[in-house]
Amino acid sequence: MFKISSALVATAVVFGSQAALADAQQDRNMKQLAATSGCVACHSIQTGNSGPDGMAPIGPAWQDVAERYKNDRSAAKALTRTVLEGNNPYMSHWKGKVSGIAMPPNAVAIKETDAKKLVNWILALKN
Repeated sequence: MFKISSALVATAVVFGSQAALADAQQDRNMKQLAATSGCVACHSIQTGNSGPDGMAPIGPAWQDVAERYKNDRSAAKALTRTVLEGNNPYMSHWKGKVSGIAMPPNAVAIKETDAKKLVNWILALKN
């Protein structure tokens, strides 16, 4: 009985550490994708960062995005469209929280498949 339990614990530790390494690698990959696609010019990952000259940030922090959409099953699809096509400045739902007026279209900067990956990673962030 003890040998079986030890084997199960060892297996769980190995798989758990592999998952942590995969998450760390995914974090690095997504941060690199965001940087090369120009996303970090307006967005930060963590809540509470300020924008240029101490103003409100240009775009919402991704942790805030994840929190706002955590129970919205259609968020990934809608946000991917927003990344690629931009949004209407008159429909801003971050008004008063960011200094940017609208999300510009980014289809020239990021492929749709990469935008989907990045959005799904953003939505999985924890505060």
